[in-house]
Amino acid sequence: MPAPEDTTAIYDRAGFGRRVERGARPAVVVVDLTYGFTDPAQPTGADLGDVVRATRELIDVARAGGTPVVFTTIAYDEGAVAASAWVRKATGLRALRAGSRLAEVDARLGRRDGEHLVVKHGASAFFGTGLAAILASRRVDTVIVTGATTSGCVRATAVDAVQSGYPVLVPRECVGDRARGPHEASLFDIDEKYGDVVTAADVASYLNDLPRRVSIGHP
Repeated sequence: MPAPEDTTAIYDRAGFGRRVERGARPAVVVVDLTYGFTDPAQPTGADLGDVVRATRELIDVARAGGTPVVFTTIAYDEGAVAASAWVRKATGLRALRAGSRLAEVDARLGRRDGEHLVVKHGASAFFGTGLAAILASRRVDTVIVTGATTSGCVRATAVDAVQSGYPVLVPRECVGDRARGPHEASLFDIDEKYGDVVTAADVASYLNDLPRRVSIGHP
């Protein structure tokens, strides 16, 4: 490892941290704000009330302008549990069973009919799912990533989004984790390498400035 040095200087010298170019057709991806993650009584959960509230406010802005909102959930059947190396590593995920309350989107988000729910078995919302096809069908050119957890599925989704060619925005107030250290480290990493970590107010302003789009479900 190199000798200790100012982190910002190291990353600046490497050319990281440049700002992304925002497109005219964004989508909001709400990653795993299900009861398995938002209920602090659950082993996999945390008190994410502030994140849920901030995300609801943001997706209401998106909805008002016709910006697509896509939700994700982790939901396993018995066969998927048995086959998953990830579940063997992170055994708490076993509880996230298809059809159970823990796999349901938190009702405080008010998911609407016509808003896609992507079921996933991995960390990234893109891996092994139809998310890429959903975004392509709406001609999306920018992905706004919200949800949980910052150090897990949010980060993985941000990485896969930029690898898929999308500029990425992550509104800080709309993502959360079980612990502060991994949360902050992941936000730093995302902001330097994969997308822009910004305020929810900044994203809301961006969405409000866009021409209104037709309702979700239509190109």
